[in-house]
Amino acid sequence: MFKDIFRKTKYVTIQSAPQQKRSPSDVSEQEPMTISKKELPDGLWVKCPKCGEVLFTKNLEENARVCTTCEYHFRISAKARLGFLVDENSFEEWDSEMLSLDPMEFPGYEEKLMEAREKSGMMEGVLTGRALIEGVPVVLAFNETNFMMGSMGSVVGEKIVRAIERALDLRLPVVIFSASGGARMQEGILSLYQMAKTSAALGRLAEQHLLYISVLTDPTFGGVTASYASLGDILIAEPNALIGFTGPRVIKQTMRQELPAGAQTAEFNQEHGLIDLIVKRGQMRSTLARLLLYHQEGA
Repeated sequence: MFKDIFRKTKYVTIQSAPQQKRSPSDVSEQEPMTISKKELPDGLWVKCPKCGEVLFTKNLEENARVCTTCEYHFRISAKARLGFLVDENSFEEWDSEMLSLDPMEFPGYEEKLMEAREKSGMMEGVLTGRALIEGVPVVLAFNETNFMMGSMGSVVGEKIVRAIERALDLRLPVVIFSASGGARMQEGILSLYQMAKTSAALGRLAEQHLLYISVLTDPTFGGVTASYASLGDILIAEPNALIGFTGPRVIKQTMRQELPAGAQTAEFNQEHGLIDLIVKRGQMRSTLARLLLYHQEGA
């Protein structure tokens, strides 16, 4: 009887039935059952590129995307950084609807902008506004690496300049978190113009004796390094952040020589005088709060 059932049915489940011995022929004629493997959701685990440890994504996010084993600092979005840096519900965003145009009619640029907006959830490659850090008011700007690697185009430069000008009006210090591949080539000379434009705005801030803290994160390169990222009264970097004007491959091609090991890390730059402090991400909020409070106008 069971032999006929197994021949006709692919899967059989017997509930609360007494076990009966079957002959070897009965077992051999049964079709094998295949159990489908339940797939794990994408992004549940992350492998640390430095130590190789496999990390639970939820734990990594709770630790501000810093490896709990070796303290490797993963790249982080502007909004995520904002979330653990400022006082709750204190951030007021500025110029959120500004959009880049295509002045050079660069092939595929408009499509890249649309893709970047979808990927980052932002309209452009920088987030600006004012907030409180442990009760101290400050003007903030954050480059967004998920938006064309935080490249500096006309809108990025304009938003940063507007933020600096509002800081002048409000008599507030400025903190900019840089993370960028440099000037945006699709906008040509208009992109390079932002280097002078942002530098001039910071010059006016300095004339009014208002504090500017520049925080360099991984990566900070090109025209951003050669302008506002390097002009801080205090320069802070995250551990092992890559900082430079151009990458090692370009340097090798143009200068025909290899860079020393670790030449573009935050630690190397601090050793050679470019960086004042290296601060771990988990300590950034308290460090900035102390610096801002110490330099607070009238303190």
